[in-house]
Amino acid sequence: MIPISVVIVTKNEEENIKDALESAKDFSEIIVIDSFSSDQTIDICKKYTENVFQEEWKGYAKQKQKGIDRASMPWVLILDADERLTPELKSEIFTALDDKSDSGFYIPRKNFFLGRWIRHGGWWPDYTLRLFRKDRAYIEEREVHEKVVVKGSTKYLKNSMEHHTSRTLSDFLKKIEDYSTLSAKEIGRKGIKPGILSLIVRPLFTFSKMFFLRLGFLDGKHGLILSLLYSYYTFLKYVKAWEKGEK
Repeated sequence: MIPISVVIVTKNEEENIKDALESAKDFSEIIVIDSFSSDQTIDICKKYTENVFQEEWKGYAKQKQKGIDRASMPWVLILDADERLTPELKSEIFTALDDKSDSGFYIPRKNFFLGRWIRHGGWWPDYTLRLFRKDRAYIEEREVHEKVVVKGSTKYLKNSMEHHTSRTLSDFLKKIEDYSTLSAKEIGRKGIKPGILSLIVRPLFTFSKMFFLRLGFLDGKHGLILSLLYSYYTFLKYVKAWEKGEK
């Protein structure tokens, strides 16, 4: 067993959670923080771990921090319900822990959109800090896109985890709706008041950056659709922030 606590935050993830748990079963401990799922998520989780806790939703950062606080292993790995750990990554992680000087590791992600691995547009290698020493890290408070803050040295792993972000366009559009609302709150919290230029220029820049500068066009129709969707997401979060500021 790999001496790591895997932390997973869930809510109604019955379609995703089994594969995530299956990929993490080689680790010493799996901790699930669930926000009162109404589907079969809890039943599936209990087949893999006894450490299933239900907490009222208080935001991504706080939910993940609750999982970290419950971890009994010195190392913690945060895994989303729609992510999978590959055998190659697990082998590399086991070897990486031999170096006692490191406090955390960035892991590349293979992001899949509508069943296709997206290699451009800023979606690869998409390094994210997910593996860290419990006593040297915490989750930074944000409305969305929370991140792990580590005290000490960090390194980058070579092997990737898989991220199956959306199986359908409807799934992705729902995420855009939810995330844009949270991002709008973050924009307001920072005291930013979007003007007409933000509503026009920022979405256009987002599309240009993804599709042209980061070569999203090399992913064909998938790259075009993603670039357009992220442009829409950018517009939506700023117009929501503007709307809130007008009230």
